[in-house]
Amino acid sequence: MTRPITRRTALRGLGTMVALPWLGSLARSAGPAAAAAPKRAAFIYVPNGVHLPDWFPTKEGKLDKLPSILSSLEPYKDSLNLFHGLALDKARANGDGPGDHARAMSAFLTGRQARKTHGADIRSGQSADQHIAAAVGDKTRFPSLELGIERGQQAGNCDSGYSCAYSSNLSWRGESTPNAKECDPKAVFERLFGDGDSKEAKAARAKRDAYNKSVLDFVLDDAKRLTGTLGESDKRKLDEYLVSVREVEQRIERVRKEAESPKTIAKPDMKAPAGIPPEVQDHIRLMCDLMVLAFQTDTTRVVTLPFANDGSNRAYKSIGVGEGHHDLSHHQKNAEKQEKLKKINTFHIEQLAYLTGKLKSVKEANGTTLLDNLMLVYGSGIGDGDRHNHDDLPILLLGKGGGTVEGGRYTKVPFNTPLMNLYLAMFERMGCGTKTFGDSTGVLKI
Repeated sequence: MTRPITRRTALRGLGTMVALPWLGSLARSAGPAAAAAPKRAAFIYVPNGVHLPDWFPTKEGKLDKLPSILSSLEPYKDSLNLFHGLALDKARANGDGPGDHARAMSAFLTGRQARKTHGADIRSGQSADQHIAAAVGDKTRFPSLELGIERGQQAGNCDSGYSCAYSSNLSWRGESTPNAKECDPKAVFERLFGDGDSKEAKAARAKRDAYNKSVLDFVLDDAKRLTGTLGESDKRKLDEYLVSVREVEQRIERVRKEAESPKTIAKPDMKAPAGIPPEVQDHIRLMCDLMVLAFQTDTTRVVTLPFANDGSNRAYKSIGVGEGHHDLSHHQKNAEKQEKLKKINTFHIEQLAYLTGKLKSVKEANGTTLLDNLMLVYGSGIGDGDRHNHDDLPILLLGKGGGTVEGGRYTKVPFNTPLMNLYLAMFERMGCGTKTFGDSTGVLKI
């Protein structure tokens, strides 16, 4: 007897569970209510502000040619919204003195003033991603997924008397409980495709690794059985998905082998950046691919990914920037430093464009794409790193929210409009609307 295809159907093997992409056959078997693809939400954070003169367009309304920093997003302009005037008041001192980096990251998704402490009595607030996860998380294997590039400390003094937890965590389950991010792509891959954390599952994964086989090698029989129940379009979609899983797995394995192989070159006289692989672009793109796979399989509908911790002083030598990011952000209008800061900002947007292209390439069962059914906020809790201001924030929204968001626009909102107003608008579209969140004052029109 053939097992019916449902949203929970997965390909299973030794220590492995490969969730299925959203297939037309799956949607039809689940009835009319499943015909609409699920909406997803993602939040990407970048530290230290941006070079604002090359961020905002010259005129409001329909997006024309994008500013130089954002130029790599030109192919996705119809799914892009830019906002000018959004602010993060709870990242300001408000009587607490210095510590803008810690407050910027901790308030970005909470809209709450962080308690100034570097002890165990940290306090911020529930973050926007967790508000959404509380409403939709029961529909997926993981309520949310917290990814990262730089690990960061969870305790100690990292910014003028503020705990390292504030500048290292974007997602907060509750006011005193940050969600630590996972920076190791291999660990994320195992979490997505490992069949649980039991002793038996761990032993099975160890056996699989000992034989040096792909997770897909153990689910091929199940995949062949399932293929016989699918239409031609879904067969192609399943094949494309399994190929993408294999490709990500192979890239992670290459990184592992490179890390374990002996080096013949001299080590630089500096501490290696946190996280793997060593090239930050490879690291970010692997995490982006894992985000896409998680959305494609409906393993989760909520993801956070800071490209770096706030205050990060990472150097970007691969793009010709040897100085630290944080140092450059305090440019004092030095043209050379501003140009290097612009290079870093452009690099980050290029990684966002890579992710956007991946999201647009994945077709849903109803003919839409992952990008069509997503709302992705990208930005920083600081405007200009030199001024440490928390207004005129560089905020953009990608995706059409399942057809509920009109793209291709640049909107100037009243100066000091709370960033939380944007999240209220997202909550409504995700089915978890609320009257207030953080320091919100009303729902932003998007």
